[in-house]
Amino acid sequence: MSAPSLSEIRLVVLGRSGAGKSATVRTILGLQQDSAALRHDECSKHTGQAAGRQVTIVSSSDWFGSGCIPEDRRRQLSSLLALSSPGPHVFLLCVPLNQPADGEAKAVDVLEKLLGPAVVQNNTMVMFTNTEELDQEEGLEDYLLTWRKDLTELVRRCGDRYHTLETQPGRAEPEEVVQELLDKVDEVVKESGAEHFSCQLYQDTEEQIQTRQREIIRQRQADGVDSEDLEGVRREAESSIGDLDLDINALFPCSDMPVSPARSFLRGLWEMLTGWVWKLPKLVRGEALLGALVGLFVGGPVGGAVGATVGSVATEVGRRKTQKTK
Repeated sequence: MSAPSLSEIRLVVLGRSGAGKSATVRTILGLQQDSAALRHDECSKHTGQAAGRQVTIVSSSDWFGSGCIPEDRRRQLSSLLALSSPGPHVFLLCVPLNQPADGEAKAVDVLEKLLGPAVVQNNTMVMFTNTEELDQEEGLEDYLLTWRKDLTELVRRCGDRYHTLETQPGRAEPEEVVQELLDKVDEVVKESGAEHFSCQLYQDTEEQIQTRQREIIRQRQADGVDSEDLEGVRREAESSIGDLDLDINALFPCSDMPVSPARSFLRGLWEMLTGWVWKLPKLVRGEALLGALVGLFVGGPVGGAVGATVGSVATEVGRRKTQKTK
């Protein structure tokens, strides 16, 4: 039996800069390419219709990035909580398929510390982006299980929930993948047994917003200004909430520490490597990646020679297997 449909859906879109948050918002709400322009350093709120239902999306800034200072983190997280209060139905974590997931794993850790472990396990879904490089014969699930154990672990932490809004020729239309997403949101709410995600921090935030709403209405009435625009009052109250009392040092214990040069170097190598491998046909992609990784981690001229040999041999074996099946 399918879950009953929510009349209104609230979503929070998380992700690093360039992770596809803007495209996710546009696709869900059916907006044009030049609509929903999102600033990566600020949270923003968007409301529209999707599959005949009211959908509100809060797009978060990159508050878990290494370049974000503690004061900005506190301000951005406070804005995220205020704009998504009294609590979203689902957090959508945008994850580029062709990049390492260390930043996203950090975001999940912070979410658990900030809102409690239930938010990740029960109300977070991985939204894969940059999937256009997958061959039509190569399914997303097969790719994850075969090559990306880091992403598989991230999905596991998020209750085994994931989705993608990106389509390829011959596959689902944008309207269909959006409908599938909303159906999954309905299932999340049904399984959680609550109207939406909530915790003490969200409850305190909502109390502040409602108090501020009453103050705004009283002030408008005293000034003889129309106070019937409740949506406008709500927006003004949300935007007027200052920095919440968040222990940023506890959430980001290493926030003041520089990024490890070795870690940064390996990440750069990974991005360069995967960027090259994605351009290869599926037939040789895996073998090339295998050879390159051998060369990377063995190191030196010997590692390079061994990696090249492993890659070329594996590629030739794959080609011969394919020829035999023709």
